[in-house]
Amino acid sequence: MSPDAPDRARVLAKLAATIVLAGALVAGMLLPFVGGTGLAARNSASLLDALPVELTDETPTGNTRVLAADGSLITNFYRDNRSPVPSDRIAPVMKQALVAIEDSRFEEHNGLDVQGTLRALATNVAAGSVQEGGSTLTQQLVKQTLAQTADTAEERQAATEESVGRKLREARMALALEEEYSKDEILTRYLNLVYFGQGAYGVQAAAQRYFSVDAADLTLPQAAMLAGLVQSPSNDDPVTNPENAVNRRNQVLQRMLDLGQIDQAQFVEVSAQPVQVAQGAAPPNGCIDATVGGFFCAYLADHLTRTLGLSQELIDNGGLTIQTTLRPDLQRSGDQAVLRELAMGDSLAGTFTAVEPGTGHVLAMSANRRFGCDGPECESVNLNVVPGQGSGSTYKVFTAAAALEQGLPISHVITASEPYVSRVYKDGAGRYDVENVGNSYPRTLSMSEALVRSSNTYFLALEDQLGSVEGPVRAAERMGLFQFNDPGLPQQIIDENRGSFTFGPESTSPLALASAYSTLAADGTQCDPTPVTAVLDRNGDPLTGEDGRPVVTGDTCTPGAVPTEVATTLNQVLVGDTVSPFGTGRNAAIPGHDIAGKTGTSQDNLSVAFVGYTPQYTASVMVYNPKEREQVRGFGGGMPATIFYHAMAPILAGQPAVPFTAPAPAPAPAPAAPAVAQPAADAAAAPSPAPADPAADPAAVAPVPVDPAAQPPAAPVDPAAGAVAGDTGADRDGRDDRTGG
Repeated sequence: MSPDAPDRARVLAKLAATIVLAGALVAGMLLPFVGGTGLAARNSASLLDALPVELTDETPTGNTRVLAADGSLITNFYRDNRSPVPSDRIAPVMKQALVAIEDSRFEEHNGLDVQGTLRALATNVAAGSVQEGGSTLTQQLVKQTLAQTADTAEERQAATEESVGRKLREARMALALEEEYSKDEILTRYLNLVYFGQGAYGVQAAAQRYFSVDAADLTLPQAAMLAGLVQSPSNDDPVTNPENAVNRRNQVLQRMLDLGQIDQAQFVEVSAQPVQVAQGAAPPNGCIDATVGGFFCAYLADHLTRTLGLSQELIDNGGLTIQTTLRPDLQRSGDQAVLRELAMGDSLAGTFTAVEPGTGHVLAMSANRRFGCDGPECESVNLNVVPGQGSGSTYKVFTAAAALEQGLPISHVITASEPYVSRVYKDGAGRYDVENVGNSYPRTLSMSEALVRSSNTYFLALEDQLGSVEGPVRAAERMGLFQFNDPGLPQQIIDENRGSFTFGPESTSPLALASAYSTLAADGTQCDPTPVTAVLDRNGDPLTGEDGRPVVTGDTCTPGAVPTEVATTLNQVLVGDTVSPFGTGRNAAIPGHDIAGKTGTSQDNLSVAFVGYTPQYTASVMVYNPKEREQVRGFGGGMPATIFYHAMAPILAGQPAVPFTAPAPAPAPAPAAPAVAQPAADAAAAPSPAPADPAADPAAVAPVPVDPAAQPPAAPVDPAAGAVAGDTGADRDGRDDRTGG
């Protein structure tokens, strides 16, 4: 027996089986049409009624596209790489080549072509391999559509099984499709659906993948090669099997010559050429491939499934358009600013997270990490979102907000001892006490001065006067601070009456911190962070949920989360943090713009933070080691404030300054409050009249601090041992050159 005998036997067996199937098709499908036009019409109508919804969709779904706020592409989500195009964006020669090799009687039959099927089988048996397609393009469209849209293994099996029943169902649907759609519509749908290998579904993706051109620009040799791939994309792959690809392309050219679609000269010229491939990269897929903002993309993906309730199947296969809030210019500026201070993959992670006040739109998420890859510089945890280390004295703003809400003026004066020992809050069995960093802090300060200087002793004394930590915690909660923490955390802090709350020891989400401060920037309106403005379906209409409503309904904001007069007052004071000689965030100052802000340094310098904002932008910066305990050099006014400056200065440089809303005129100042009672050993100095607001007149703050060059800054001390770290400013070169609160 010759070595080719087994192959011939298999081909002959397939021919015999197919003749049986063809006979069944003739009997089962063509017989109803011989009984008269009335019967044929009735059967056509019943066939159309039976079409599954997958076959009534005119265009296969493409990749889900994720767009930045300026319309540029961030990434795609897809299972099958597909970019559907209309008929006029497919080269005519591509259509000719496919029809020639797969279904040369396409224009003549009504969806079934027994004559063509038997002819193709005879050709294939004679050649000993597949030379021509046996089913019509319409039948192949039915099979491919049902197989690619199957949701279960059983559905996929039913769509591809070799059985008379499947062939009959397929044939009935092919007849129905021919009644419903034009030949060009069917051919275009097929070309947008079929798999061409190398992960490319549809002719546009294939043209890009193999030749880096659009489907409209395909040439004769390119079209012939692609048409030849349909039957066996792997076997005839021009990248991995160039010899097979040449042979198969030439078979397509021969068929086109036989049908008169090309002349002999064209055939000779093209068939003598090797396959010329100019591979294009596959489109980005998922957040690991994001062209910009990988961590923003990860936050978006989580928002789509958890908050909007979209299934991953819909995201990957729905052909959606997701319009996001990402500002590519701010994202790239943030990336560069972080990397100026911290190398990619440094043990210390730096995050820059920006939101828009009044909308909650997340504008940027930068870090000195790459999202989702493998390597020391890679990170799968979204450090811009998850609560990590504490953010230190940034929490003093919440205590100040609570005090203002309870009627204390921003000029409220307290004279506090150094260190200050609480009469309300405990630290284990003893009383909770704190001290300031350095010796430059006056014992008598107003609330505005204490905020700008970041005085620890003042704010613990202020918490004492409030009598409970509940006010500051509830203010922070209304402003949005805890939205990524355990929901029970605020009540737990209140129940334990943690006096340390004002010094920010709680694990803090950089996004939540920026969101909370944006409530102040928006004059008291709190907005939930959101990365998306619209989700459109495959037709470009708003995607709707089961209730028929759009899944994206707009921003979620709460006006008056804190009273307007509280927010506007704090905004004016916090500008002093960047412009006052005693402000701890001076490195964040941007000439020509009012930058409000607050620095923070957590216990043992395990993290440093800065939050800065204008009426248009709010951004938090945090620096810490997310893997293990590591002290961070400097304070919140060092690296974090510097990162903020370098991220925001290029963005604000071309924009006019937008002033903060002025607070309502304040009533006449009340007499100074008495000093907080202390044990005799800690007697405080008598209070002085309320100093002027440093935000309005920085020169009015007294007394002048000791020259920092003449004394080293004090090291932060564990509060459990009696003190907490304050914040100092640093020059943008990173060197600490002064002390502050």
